[in-house]
Amino acid sequence: MPQTYTEAPEGMKWDLQPGDVIERKQLHSKFGGRTQGGIGPSAKTPNVMIFTDPIAGEKHGYYDGWMPDGLFHYSGEGQAGDQRMISGNASILNHSAEGRSLRVFQGARGNVTYLGEFVTAGWYEADAPETGDGPLRKVIVFKLRPVDTPPAEPGTKLGRLLESQQETVVEIDVERHETEKTFVDPNREPYEAERKESKLVQNFSAYLRTRGHRVSRQRIVPDGETRPLLTDLYVPDLRLLIEAKGSVTRESLRMAVGQLIDYNRFVGARRSAVLVPSRPRADLVKLVETAGQSIIWPEGKKYECTDPDLLAEM
Repeated sequence: MPQTYTEAPEGMKWDLQPGDVIERKQLHSKFGGRTQGGIGPSAKTPNVMIFTDPIAGEKHGYYDGWMPDGLFHYSGEGQAGDQRMISGNASILNHSAEGRSLRVFQGARGNVTYLGEFVTAGWYEADAPETGDGPLRKVIVFKLRPVDTPPAEPGTKLGRLLESQQETVVEIDVERHETEKTFVDPNREPYEAERKESKLVQNFSAYLRTRGHRVSRQRIVPDGETRPLLTDLYVPDLRLLIEAKGSVTRESLRMAVGQLIDYNRFVGARRSAVLVPSRPRADLVKLVETAGQSIIWPEGKKYECTDPDLLAEM
């Protein structure tokens, strides 16, 4: 059973104010809690102390900090596999029921800065890679409401983006090199296939412009999500949504079909197509056509398409 507190033991009353700086070892010596890691529930005093390092975390897809909703978003613990609501994560979720105060600090080692007392105002799930650039997994993100300090402006790249985007779908330039991985796994270098995809998009965009078409992309933030979706290419006058893949494997085509279905829930394109470096084999063409989509590929200085009507309009 979790320990339940009613008040701090005599001589251990909380005496830090927001903005105070203290050495982490000294903090734990006085108030208890784990001396390492991001979440430190104390068995000595009725406090759960959590530590955040936004600069280091952002490199690994953790965007701890203030968000446009006026709440402090904090990623849970667990470096491998899907995070679960156990141990330190459970101590954050249940801090009020257990009679503990939630104390947030900026910094993880050495001197840390006390940001203030918070209460849990809910949580959601997001994607982030395992430590060491491992596979993507589910992470828990807590929404924390400040008790004794005013909300601050968003400071992370993701927070600023969400603050600036008021609509679900926003048109952005093709030349902007944002990708979904920029906000999920920003520390990872692009794979060779991704570089090929980028080149495909650039070349096809240039071709379409010479034919008098305007090209763009969309950045989509679905309701309740905090990681944006980013389309590869959109041709407004053709109402054509395009997803590029650097290879013509079954895995790549399957992924493209699913991405186009996902994006088009918000974009409302009349046509969807997969842009690839060469014509796929016959069964994969059937796969894409079964989904009501087309395939486009370069052929010399021009492009071919499995949809003759679309090819004529391009």
